[in-house]
Amino acid sequence: MTPGQTRCTPPDAPCIARLLTAQLIKAKHNSNAPAAQSRPARSSSSTDCQRCPTTKYCGRACQTAHWPVHRSSCGSQTTASSAARPSNSAKLSPPKGLQQGIAHPFTRLDKGTWLHDRPQKDVYALLIDAYRLRVEDLYNLEGEAETDSLYGGAPNGLGGFRRFLASVAARPGLLPPWWDATKKKECEELGMDADQWPDLQAAVEKSDIIDHYGDSQFPMQLRMFAEAVYGKAPGGSSGSAMRAMLMAMEQGNSAGLDSESIDISKIFSRR
Repeated sequence: MTPGQTRCTPPDAPCIARLLTAQLIKAKHNSNAPAAQSRPARSSSSTDCQRCPTTKYCGRACQTAHWPVHRSSCGSQTTASSAARPSNSAKLSPPKGLQQGIAHPFTRLDKGTWLHDRPQKDVYALLIDAYRLRVEDLYNLEGEAETDSLYGGAPNGLGGFRRFLASVAARPGLLPPWWDATKKKECEELGMDADQWPDLQAAVEKSDIIDHYGDSQFPMQLRMFAEAVYGKAPGGSSGSAMRAMLMAMEQGNSAGLDSESIDISKIFSRR
């Protein structure tokens, strides 16, 4: 490269702009120009290929001239870079209320891994809220209230929650691998902290869950988890059909279905 030439990337591409620049330089400067000259920075007129920004040109004319050659490789570069990037299309649930949401929650419910790979405090909160919504549903749908629950006149639901945790532990694989007696105690202590959202001294209903987590389907996740624990849902209903439908939607097999248009009331009566 002679002093003053404009650099063109890629170097082996036909570059009209470079040839024109070289001719102008030869006409204006003699051959005795200093040999040692620092490479000029790319000018503001330089441009990138919009489809694959790794390919750079010294100007629009250069890019236009090289397009017939670049066209075939441009498509393959774009495809390769897209494949290399992780997909962010999966919606995380819930969008708020936890330290970290998860993708494909209904698929994970079906596999029994809904509580896995979450921060510990999130697991504690989910266990407490699954229990709180379960006793709310039992009271509303079956008129059932345990004597040591809020609905039976007790100051908190700790006794019933401990039985719930025992039932969860009896289902192999539902709890994350790190769960032990110490974590169980920490979970119970969180539930007895009146300054925290998952408070066993306060009742909760569906609308509260939706407001807190910002996800209209989150009550359904809590209910389906509790159904996996007890083997049935309050009122004799089953969430298996809905779970299968939502799993299909998560995996791209919705066949035109849309979670916002599903009439959930027909499957979960009065819920």
